[in-house]
Amino acid sequence: MSQNFRIAFRFLTAKKRAMVMSLSCIILGVGLFIVTQAATSGFQEFFIKVILGTNGAILIQDKLQATMRSIEVSGYNSGVEIRQKEGQKYIEGIEYPALLTAGVKSFHNVKGVSAVLRGTVVMRSSFREQSAQAYGIVIEDHLSVSDLASQIVQGSLEDFKVQEGGALIGRVIADKLQLDPGDSFEIENKGEIHHFKVSGIYQTGVGDIDSVRVYIQMDQARALFKKPTGATYLQVSLFDRNRALEDAAEMSTSLAHKADAWQEREKSWLGVFRAFRVATAITVSVFTLIAGLAMFNTLAMIVLEKTKEIAILRSMGYTRQDISRIFLWQAVIVLAIGSAIGCGIGALITYGISQYPLPITGIFTTHKFLVQWSKWHYLEAVVTAVLMVMAASLIPSRRAARLEPGDIIRGTAQ
Repeated sequence: MSQNFRIAFRFLTAKKRAMVMSLSCIILGVGLFIVTQAATSGFQEFFIKVILGTNGAILIQDKLQATMRSIEVSGYNSGVEIRQKEGQKYIEGIEYPALLTAGVKSFHNVKGVSAVLRGTVVMRSSFREQSAQAYGIVIEDHLSVSDLASQIVQGSLEDFKVQEGGALIGRVIADKLQLDPGDSFEIENKGEIHHFKVSGIYQTGVGDIDSVRVYIQMDQARALFKKPTGATYLQVSLFDRNRALEDAAEMSTSLAHKADAWQEREKSWLGVFRAFRVATAITVSVFTLIAGLAMFNTLAMIVLEKTKEIAILRSMGYTRQDISRIFLWQAVIVLAIGSAIGCGIGALITYGISQYPLPITGIFTTHKFLVQWSKWHYLEAVVTAVLMVMAASLIPSRRAARLEPGDIIRGTAQ
């Protein structure tokens, strides 16, 4: 243990009340920063997981047809054609899903591909009717790009695979139409009525999905929408979800079809989560700012009260740098203790709220508070505290270093 550290500790313990105030603010700042970031990140991660498990990382849809523009080049008899991005046109749907699927699977980051045929329909039970979206799928393919298997809360996927006219409906739809597994219902499309039976009920936790989607077998969807070939889109899952933007751009160029990455599709919601995280971080950082101001006040008072001690140290051979380090060590001691306790309290509170039963409905449906455990939350909290407290400690430490023994003795020290 260095002599500077020992002196710093002695100076600091002489101002116990001020030290406790600074320490308390650091603990609160670090702890609350961790808790708020864990909570906001938890809801964001839940949303991303549901979106990826329902809509996939990339959706490939609509064939691209670029408009070519010819220009004459001096010295050549023929013109040069330039592909104009602004002139691109979209041909709705996918004409040859099997060929396009083979092309998509050639990308090394692709985990699975599922062709989907979608259309708007009217669902009708003996209780009431409502509009819905029917999704025709090949269940084996769709399980490779979604979390549908883990989202079934009633009934079973096995019944859906073997049952003629089987369907998987969302929890919200089932409640509205008062349907249970085994119950029959009708789907109407352009005046034609088709009969289906509930094979299973799924729940993603997102109301906008659970209230409109009905999954049926692909062959039944083709009969319902009178489309013997083609698909509405291909749903793609990736091994690395963070590469979705790059992969989508490559697929769009190579396959001449529009490819939408999940980051682009959910850009508005991700922006909301990001803004909320920043807002909460700024709010709870007020405690850390108060800790910095309290540290500034504590060190300033110590400098005023310990001028004689500083004069003695300088006369013993301590340099200005040594004096400055003594006061900076005091800030380091408070920071180290406060950050350690704050991280511990933050982890404890995060665990506590993650276990607390709190039914939430609306945009999300969950039975407890959602949190995400990440080492980066702790690092960000500690770095924020270090920056604020150390910045506030620089001025008193520099002032102490500028004191001269002769000025202190004569009483003219500034």
